[in-house]
Amino acid sequence: MTQQMTQSMSQAHILAITGSNRKDSMNRKALSIAVAGAREAGAVVTVADLREFAMPIYDADSHEANGLPEGMLALRKLAMAANGLLIASPEYNASITPLLKNTIDWLSQSVNGESGSAPFANKICGLMGASNGAFGTIRALPHVSYILSNLGAFVLPVVAVPRAGELMNADGTIKDERAGKMLHQLGKKVAETIIKLS
Repeated sequence: MTQQMTQSMSQAHILAITGSNRKDSMNRKALSIAVAGAREAGAVVTVADLREFAMPIYDADSHEANGLPEGMLALRKLAMAANGLLIASPEYNASITPLLKNTIDWLSQSVNGESGSAPFANKICGLMGASNGAFGTIRALPHVSYILSNLGAFVLPVVAVPRAGELMNADGTIKDERAGKMLHQLGKKVAETIIKLS
């Protein structure tokens, strides 16, 4: 279910998503550590589970004939209310996952004349990824960063966690103190940057 922290006095409002729908996703666990860092820094964080925002594979003809899916409109509303993003991206064939790419493709469509870049433009983004491999999604993250930057987001230095299957505990905690600190600090940095710029 979508989780939202009790409103605080902070002006940092962050939407957090992961490009994996797997129940035991390593990236979901990595995201939760970054979310904790953002919340400790005073941010209001909404964690959106993409399984709750159904969107078909983007098809321009279908879009024109059938309009915008309810899932897209609901997620876009959350994105529009945020001034920061936390995104965990797995790696498929050294690039972005179909789920995350499709989500971004839908969110970047214009709504009622409002620019498609509006959910991303001028927002501070913390981008991370975790995988079982030795590269830890570092090959995919530049692709995701390029897409988000093209839409106007300001992407902070990325965090990639290699061999995450060996490092992640079942309860979502992480054994590697350095990796855990980097994820926590990424969330904290997103929140602090938003607050400083507000």
